[in-house]
Amino acid sequence: MSRRFELLIFDWDGTLADSAATIVSSMQQAITALELPRRSDDQIRELIGLGLVDVMERLYPGIDAQHLIGLLEAYRKRFVGHASGEAPLFAGALDTLRRLDVMGFRIAIATGKSRVGLRRALAHHGELARLVSSSRCADETASKPHPKMLHELLEEEQLGPEQALMIGDTEYDIAMARSAGLLGLGVACGVHAPSRIRAAGAAGVIDGVQDLPAWLAAS
Repeated sequence: MSRRFELLIFDWDGTLADSAATIVSSMQQAITALELPRRSDDQIRELIGLGLVDVMERLYPGIDAQHLIGLLEAYRKRFVGHASGEAPLFAGALDTLRRLDVMGFRIAIATGKSRVGLRRALAHHGELARLVSSSRCADETASKPHPKMLHELLEEEQLGPEQALMIGDTEYDIAMARSAGLLGLGVACGVHAPSRIRAAGAAGVIDGVQDLPAWLAAS
């Protein structure tokens, strides 16, 4: 197979992990606990993939900073603090990453999760963790769709943008990729509709990560 790319950069929630329902439930619990105005499941779901600060600012524009910090802490305690909160990987995702690793691709993660959250998720999915070459999280760099986390991953891997592919389930992933000069590929298994992902400039949309090897072979 022609090796157009050296590095495959994956979003986590909605791309590798089937976590949308868990995230929405956890956020609703935090909103209830802090007696904040209700937000619909769809309002929360549509923001999955952004950093948590960005999510809260979009859900509650103008909210008092201390109130926002309290909400963030409550959310992290509920979602990050319990092993039962770890979402399963999508069917076929781990087998596909194993296959890509054997084929010689480097694998990275660019996620809106916190470092603590990603560390816990990778500890839960230990075999996948061993396949990951590098990663960036929203609380240690600029959040999506800013391209900084991709720039940092490319610098760490010593590659140019033409040597990497970003794979994600939201328009935020694709916008980040385009801003960084990378090609972006969408997956239809996550939170944004394929039409929305294509409108953001994706090179294509596959059903899920399990279809990535075939797409790479044809690209």
